Amino acid sequence: MPKRLDPSDFAVLYERHAAELLAFFVRRTFDPDVAVDLVAETFAIAFEDRRRFRGEDTAGARAWLYGIGHHRLALWFRRGRIERRAVARLSVERRALTEAEYDRIEDLASSRELRERLRVEFDGLVSEHRDAVRLRVVEGMSYVDVARALGVSEETARARVSRALRALRESSALCDLMEALDHA
Repeated sequence: MPKRLDPSDFAVLYERHAAELLAFFVRRTFDPDVAVDLVAETFAIAFEDRRRFRGEDTAGARAWLYGIGHHRLALWFRRGRIERRAVARLSVERRALTEAEYDRIEDLASSRELRERLRVEFDGLVSEHRDAVRLRVVEGMSYVDVARALGVSEETARARVSRALRALRESSALCDLMEALDHA
């Protein structure tokens, strides 16, 4: 790859990494619709910023692309919704996924297997940690509201969520599965 990405280099980058990036997002969001949006946003931003790329090779371009992707994913998690500004600036509209496309994306990411493994690990948490994560992460409640719902202090609610997420993150079964999926 040249030090600057021209449109043809960008097309090669898309061909090489779009499916891989889609699987990456599906494995982390468990939602093919969100994953498609995040891929679109990642490539839209990368295309807009392609003149700023200063990498030396394809590995550098891939790392740059994944850096953008990680940032988009972090924003999605923090805000609980997808930022669509970059895609909107390019006037790109995404059509709804067909059922076959949705199933294919889930198969590509092996998200059904991951979702089931996560459910088993989640069910294995102690009930106070499971309830805290459900309220905070699944239902999107603030820590103040989680604390109120559980009848504990905000500090205790934060600690329970943190411990539960750490336990899930450190689950050897989930780690092994994620490693296998990322290298598939």
